[in-house]
Formats: sequence, structure tokens, C-alpha cells
Amino acid sequence: MADSLRTDAIVLRRTNYGEADRIIQVITPEHGKISVMARSVRKEKSRLAGGIELFAVCDLVLHLGKGEIATLTGAKLKTVYDKIILDYDRLQFAYEVIKQISKASEQINEPEFYDLLKESLATLNDSRVKLKIVQTWFYLKLAKYLGNELNTATDNNGMKLVEDANYRFDASDQTLVFDERGEYNSQHIKVLRLMANNPPVIIAKVSEIDDYIDGCLRLAQIVAKI
Repeated sequence: MADSLRTDAIVLRRTNYGEADRIIQVITPEHGKISVMARSVRKEKSRLAGGIELFAVCDLVLHLGKGEIATLTGAKLKTVYDKIILDYDRLQFAYEVIKQISKASEQINEPEFYDLLKESLATLNDSRVKLKIVQTWFYLKLAKYLGNELNTATDNNGMKLVEDANYRFDASDQTLVFDERGEYNSQHIKVLRLMANNPPVIIAKVSEIDDYIDGCLRLAQIVAKI
């Protein structure tokens, strides 16, 4: 990276430092997670403080020195997802999304983590999309980027998943197993396939999704190891 960097970013964490400074961790589209020193932002007249809010896409200008921590020299908000805070459950899940993205980005330098966080926040900001749909979609995407993508094509024996059959999920093998008493049927499989290839706003339009979303959410959490 050059000595100066301008980038979109989403704040993952803010930690007070000294009398007026703050250290923030952000995730960016091209450079992954970056630690940033924001000097004097806790002072009342700071020109930078308003540009590093949570639940927002920020336009940041950073000075990159020889150390591991960059210095914030410019900040403004581009997009604010301010409706999230109006719903307690959506707010709590937004914090969970940030936590999981922060944890995952420590394990793998995956550029899609930024996009996943951005789309998750944007969808949580849209009250028309039910929370369980956002949760299921997020966990399935998270599992995929961590290398644990759910296989909705074949079972544990490599056989194609079929209509009018039930399956259970074997967590040890991370595969679906044919089982007449299994929790997951062909409708669950269809929803999960749609989740893998479409954004939540599209999934929300699927008829009768409420009948299957609870089971899909449980499976998504298992696959993501939550």
C-alpha cells in the first residue's frame, strides 16, 4: 500500500485510547482489516468523529506509517444504516454480524467479508426483510467463505438429493444424509439453494418461506459452527 490510502470502510470496533484518542478497527474492500489511530476524535470539536460511526460505510483517508497502525487523516460518512437501531433484535444481530466478520477476517484474508458485512447491514436496515431470512443467508455465506459451504446437490454418498425425501445433517461429515425421519425435506433444500444464489431481498418474496425458515436457520448455524 502507498503512504496514503483512501478507502471505503466499515467500523468493526472502537476503543478509547488516552485522553481523547480512539483506536478503531475497520474492514475494507481491498485491504482487509486495518487498525487505525483516530487522534483527538473524542474532543467535542473533532472534525473526524462524525465520519467513523458504527453501522455505516465510511470514506476514510489514512496515513500509513512504518508501524502496524495507520493514522486517520480524513473521514466522512457515505451510507448510514440508521434504521437498525430502531429494532432491538436486528440491532443485536448487527453486532453479531460484526463480531463474526471480525473473527473470520483474522483467520482468512477474504475480500468478500467486506461485501458480506455491507449487504448484511443494508438488509438489516430494511424492515421488509424478516430477520430470520437475513440470519440464515448470513450464516450460509459466512460458512462458504470459511471453506464450509453447504452441499445442497448431493448426499453423503454422492447421490443427488431428490424430491419427496427427508434428510438429516451429519455435522461431523458436513453432509446431508438420507433419513426418513430427517428434519429437512425438499422444500428446505430449495430454500437453501435460493439462499446460496440470491440476496435476502429476493428470498423474502418466496411464498410460504415462513414454513421452512426455522429449519434452514438451524442448519445454517450448524454449518457456520455458531
